[in-house]
Amino acid sequence: MNIREKSEEIERQILSPCACLSSESRGRSREEEKCSIRTEFQRDRDRIIHCKAFRRLKHKTQVFLSPEGDHYRTRLTHTLEVSQIARTIARAMRLNEDLTEAISLAHDLGHTPFGHAGERVLDSIMPGGFRHYEQGLRVVDILEKDGMGLNLTYETRNGILCHTTGKEADTAEGRIVRIADRIAYINHDIDDAVRAGVISTESLPKDVVEVIGTTTSKRINTLVMSLIENSDGENLKMDSSVQEAFDNLHKFMFTNVYSNDYAKREEKKVPDFISLLYEYFLKHPHLMHEELINMTEEESVERSVCDYLAGMTDRYAVEQFRKIFIPNSWVVR
Repeated sequence: MNIREKSEEIERQILSPCACLSSESRGRSREEEKCSIRTEFQRDRDRIIHCKAFRRLKHKTQVFLSPEGDHYRTRLTHTLEVSQIARTIARAMRLNEDLTEAISLAHDLGHTPFGHAGERVLDSIMPGGFRHYEQGLRVVDILEKDGMGLNLTYETRNGILCHTTGKEADTAEGRIVRIADRIAYINHDIDDAVRAGVISTESLPKDVVEVIGTTTSKRINTLVMSLIENSDGENLKMDSSVQEAFDNLHKFMFTNVYSNDYAKREEKKVPDFISLLYEYFLKHPHLMHEELINMTEEESVERSVCDYLAGMTDRYAVEQFRKIFIPNSWVVR
């Protein structure tokens, strides 16, 4: 047996019956010769880490737009935190850690600049709407590698599509990522909001912190442990008291942070900002990247412009806006 086949045999021996075995993957859209070293899900993970969309996550907003300070989360650091939490859960439950990691690292590749504010704008102006998890599939299926896509396995693609609202993932690994995403963002958003002075640790609901903890590490540990101890492979659940506290914490964050006028004051500028760029590139599609220009021959200009805007980082979008709409100072020669 080669190294990959030995890894597949180890999976069969040690993983839970509920785990998704890499040797039993439903495969890729385009058949490929298998790697002699890496399993199918390990190849997915590596392709995601090396793709351009993954690198751009470091300059995309998580919650706070263009915060002053180096310690606020970005979409990339959020992704890494989700991966760490999800892998911990998967390992403890003897599920496929490689698949869990691949889905975690790719789950937000379709996110727009300026966080959910950018997503809402594209959803309102794009024919057919816009959802970042569907855009994530476009990124890995079409947009990466100059229109060739990453050709990921069905299970990783399904996990990307189902990591948030709506239908749950087909695999337990995909469902773990969905929960880990929520555990990660609520807790690191508390940390960022306290750092920004939007809330204080003392303002967190007392009945919540009594159940799940007063610090970020304690809360994450409580939630993860409760999930591991109360799940039975296919059915993922927390203790009812922990789940209730977690839900109440989310409600608190929605009221006091996600809808906070001070925290979200810069987001008021996003609708006009994105809309102006959208209209401009509809009229001047030849100014987009070459691969997107070529795609307008197969798909609509609206679709290509949406892909272009969704792929921008915050700072690149600002740079393009300044270049297009802000007059430069006239210099006497």
